[in-house]
Amino acid sequence: MIQVSPLCTGDKAPAFLTTDEQGREFSYKSLMGQRYLLYFYPRDNTPGCTAQACGFRDLWNEFKKKKTTILGISGDSALSHQKFVRKFELPFPLLVDEDNKIARAFGVWGEKKFMGKTYEGIHRTSFLINESGQIEKAYHKVKAKDNPAETLNDL
Repeated sequence: MIQVSPLCTGDKAPAFLTTDEQGREFSYKSLMGQRYLLYFYPRDNTPGCTAQACGFRDLWNEFKKKKTTILGISGDSALSHQKFVRKFELPFPLLVDEDNKIARAFGVWGEKKFMGKTYEGIHRTSFLINESGQIEKAYHKVKAKDNPAETLNDL
């Protein structure tokens, strides 16, 4: 199993290139010059992930006022993300990381335990990244329901 060693506050965000649920391209370079919250979550349509996404949805206008873009990311497909966005009326993009390359680069892919079983997956983690690509704040082991308000309070 892979040991998780997530990036921390002050680290440079790794370069990445992916698309969102609509096929729009997002990269480390395209996001330079803006502050963004990149939140990694395990899976579309699960209770915790839905609570977290809806929390960010409900606070979306507040994040906009603080000039912070919200980007969710998981290993789900673009089609799964499309359904999730539509079902819960999410106003922000969900990035595709089906090969978990981006999760690995940020150090949030690794061993997890659930109901006595051990497996590999995404650890729920959020990164507030500033205009120059530095991690302004890293949120490790976040609680899905609390993460949106906690992040907004830090802006």
